[in-house]
Amino acid sequence: MHHLLIYEYVEGMAERRGPYREAHLAQIREQREADHLIMAGALGDPPTGGAFVFEDASREQIEEFVAADPYVAADLVPSYRIEVWNLV
Repeated sequence: MHHLLIYEYVEGMAERRGPYREAHLAQIREQREADHLIMAGALGDPPTGGAFVFEDASREQIEEFVAADPYVAADLVPSYRIEVWNLV
């Protein structure tokens, strides 16, 4: 089963994310190495959000990822949603 995690970013994210970016990317690497996260990246130019594709991860595991994300802790992600992605 696949899930999409969609972040909405604050205004000026490209300028504001600097102090948290390395820790955010390290968390993404951890999930990729655990074979839960397939793809991740910013949406828009300049970035207005982020998208993450999880495989074989429960909603609870994804919620734990969000709770531990430095961007979320720094209030750079005012909202997010998790959706089941039914691939065809």
